[in-house]
Amino acid sequence: MSSKKYLARFLTTLCALFFICGQVWAQNIPLTVARSYYLSTSGNDKNPGTISAPFKTITKVNGIRFKAGDALYFKSGHIFKGTLTITAGSLGNKNRPIVIASYGMGKATINGDSVRAISLYKTAYVTIKNLKLTGLGRKTGNRENGLAVVNSEHIKLEGLDISGFQKAGLLIDSSSHVSSDGVFVHDNGSAGITVEGRGSKKDSRDIHITNCRAENNPGDPTKLDNHSGNGIVVGHCTNVVIDHCTATNNGWDMPRIGNGPVGIWCYEADSVTIQHCLSYRNKTSKGGADGGGFDLDGGTTNSIIQYCFSYDNQGSGYCIFQYWGASPFYNNIIRYNITENDGTVSDSQAGIYVWNSSGDAKQFYNCKVYGNIVYNAKVAALSFSDKSMNNGFDFYNNIFVGKDSLMIGRDVLDKCTFEGNDWWSLTGGFNIHGSKNFKTWATQAGKEQKNGQIIGLNINPQFKNPGKAHLVTASQIGAYTGYQLPEGSRLKKLLK
Repeated sequence: MSSKKYLARFLTTLCALFFICGQVWAQNIPLTVARSYYLSTSGNDKNPGTISAPFKTITKVNGIRFKAGDALYFKSGHIFKGTLTITAGSLGNKNRPIVIASYGMGKATINGDSVRAISLYKTAYVTIKNLKLTGLGRKTGNRENGLAVVNSEHIKLEGLDISGFQKAGLLIDSSSHVSSDGVFVHDNGSAGITVEGRGSKKDSRDIHITNCRAENNPGDPTKLDNHSGNGIVVGHCTNVVIDHCTATNNGWDMPRIGNGPVGIWCYEADSVTIQHCLSYRNKTSKGGADGGGFDLDGGTTNSIIQYCFSYDNQGSGYCIFQYWGASPFYNNIIRYNITENDGTVSDSQAGIYVWNSSGDAKQFYNCKVYGNIVYNAKVAALSFSDKSMNNGFDFYNNIFVGKDSLMIGRDVLDKCTFEGNDWWSLTGGFNIHGSKNFKTWATQAGKEQKNGQIIGLNINPQFKNPGKAHLVTASQIGAYTGYQLPEGSRLKKLLK
């Protein structure tokens, strides 16, 4: 090769190296080679931590400062006792996250014993997947959350199984850009999944909870002053999406009588979307309140529940609540959902329940409820608490079906609007507050009218197969046909 050609190739290579280094420096990525660390119960902490010579204990890896691109692998089928702790000293980046997972066939188990199994604190760009996390049990020694993500950002959680913790299976606290996909949280105390902050709606933000299942989280035996036993509950947060999630059999062992748990809900939250979710057979304590399917609760703003299915919950399928001391509730929507035979045990006695204990209608306003199917062969369709003062809710284009009386209680300030709804009593065709004639009620109550004309309906919807829901996962909602309307039904336009 001539000296000129050699010099040209050398200069080209040198320029490429300078370009790569410039890109790395611009992204603040240290020029280090990523490492993979392996753990096996048959390993030894004096080993180098390679796949052929793995470490043995979590204590050993807690002493490692992980760098961007590093990975930590636990041997599948093995049980590792202790708490894995990732703190500010260990940071990934957008292109090279820190990865924590199992290796081999199946899942490895991290047994947190009486405390947490994994703790993330002030870290970023960490992915945790394909692991089983266990504790001693909510009543048998554990006193913590299973996986806690605190003051962290850009965290991905995938395919985890979390059980046996007294508090939440998964806690996301004062963190941002966290996604939880395919996480199964069961047999915990306070909740399956909790999103929380320190008092502001901006504390936790940009959270995505998808394809998760919260099952049999009965209650926290030490929580005697507030609700516990929730499926998925998010508060002090902004921009949260809960999508294709399922909550069932939660809340049955809350250790108190009072306000209770709900399958999937939010409070003191802004811009929350709950969609395509299933919440069924959730419970509350004997004599306790709530135990419902879904809930937009105190201080919720600009949020929506849509395309969800709720059935056989002890509390109402869809709750619209404002508690004393909460910030104002406004600009919320509940649409295109189904509730079947909910609210038969706790105080609501109806599929949809409105309650406001703040004592101030100005704190509770602008909620639109439309396109929903409320079917209840056991109690009423809609319930207003004695404490239900509001400054105007709109109910329109819903199908309300109840056992006998379609409505319990009254909109105490008469601020709610009812337009274009269909009302059908399974006992006698129509009954609201003793009125058995739809047109008479509409005229006397000033409801279901527009420009002096009655626009509401009193038609038997003749659903295909109502009251027999057997769904067990949110993925089944789209194919469910029990609430199909007959061909040519006038009611089809209500649900568009």
